[in-house]
Amino acid sequence: MDLKAAEHKGTVTLESERLILRRFTIEDAEASFQNWAGEAAITKFLRWERHQSVDESSAIIEQWALSYKKKDFYQWAIVLKDLDEPIGAISVVGKNDKVNSVHIGYCIGSRWWNKGYVTEAFKTVIAFLFDVVHVNRIESQHDPVNVASGRVMEKCGLTYEGTMRQADWSNRGIVDARMYGILAADYVKTNGQ
Repeated sequence: MDLKAAEHKGTVTLESERLILRRFTIEDAEASFQNWAGEAAITKFLRWERHQSVDESSAIIEQWALSYKKKDFYQWAIVLKDLDEPIGAISVVGKNDKVNSVHIGYCIGSRWWNKGYVTEAFKTVIAFLFDVVHVNRIESQHDPVNVASGRVMEKCGLTYEGTMRQADWSNRGIVDARMYGILAADYVKTNGQ
């Protein structure tokens, strides 16, 4: 099967009912550190360690600012409209141009868990990546212990595809990885396009 190539657009601003997904700016460093990046509970299941200071958050945001020049770089701040500051992040953490697929990662501050914000953000990103960028596959994975992350994937229409044993690592060490995916054809069927 011959797949059409993605038409990368870069990190453009996206909007949903309660959220704005936008590029990070250096002014976001304090909120990023306070709202999630400095919180140990957030990074437990992630590959990066919690930030030790606002300066560390600033340095990472500066790196992202340079990467925003690339059309295939996607790193969104999840901004709650009512708060007008980032409460988390969602990004393309991996891509495979040969099969036109992207891998999504996300995190959000614990004060905003179980309110549907990550699901809303992920659904918005899925629509953008299928409708505008024209990827063929979107995937994500989670540590089986992090059940809430798997629920987000299911609510967003991703299908559980299997568990890869001891195939990933996080701040917990070497862990299993539960893989989920959705194809453009699946998305079109479920959205009546």
